Amino acid sequence: MKKAIVVGASSGIGMEVARLLLKQGWKVGVAARRIDLLKTIGDVETEQIDVTKPEATQQLQHLIERVGGMDLFFYASGIGKQNRELKEDIELATVETNAVGFTRMIGEAYRYFAQQGHGHIAAISSIAGTKGLGPAPSYSATKALQNVYLQALEQQANARGLNICFTDIRPGFVDTALLNGNFKYPMMLKPEAVAREIVHAINRKQHVRIIDWKYRILTALWRRIPKCIWRYLKL
Repeated sequence: MKKAIVVGASSGIGMEVARLLLKQGWKVGVAARRIDLLKTIGDVETEQIDVTKPEATQQLQHLIERVGGMDLFFYASGIGKQNRELKEDIELATVETNAVGFTRMIGEAYRYFAQQGHGHIAAISSIAGTKGLGPAPSYSATKALQNVYLQALEQQANARGLNICFTDIRPGFVDTALLNGNFKYPMMLKPEAVAREIVHAINRKQHVRIIDWKYRILTALWRRIPKCIWRYLKL
């Protein structure tokens, strides 16, 4: 039986991906800060993990032991807010979770798979990493870090001859608790549909998956906008 660990499974995309993996016959371990919400997923092993804490890596190892191993590490933890006034607490909390926490947990999974000899790391980043977004500076910056970090680990794994696959999942706006607020986001996606695309990408071992087709067009356009124009856009 294939074994998967899903970090950030207490709601939204992470929870839906965990449920789909269960339906496909995976043995699944799930983790999040809000452990009470993990009990609604189904027959899974659970662990309370706060990715911003140093002990998170040890807690991940405990979860892996209870599941009996790990073939897939799926990372869905993250925070993000618009911060047009550049409030310090928002910027630093975003960096702590999306950069430090991400690096901590992805790195631990990488080391585990390197020792095991095989594995698959899949993580939710975002299309926000395509360009620096004025309304959400630390969010777009940390998502760019995630994109590049996964790319760098993939190159390193290949150079070391490690059998580790990587899938960088880049959704657009998804209707989850992360985007709750007064601002109305365009082209909102449903977490259930996003989760189906994610599992499909994982099964096909795709390197990068932008979800969905509308956002693939949008990001392609973003990349073509010169910096001399981008810096003056009012988003």
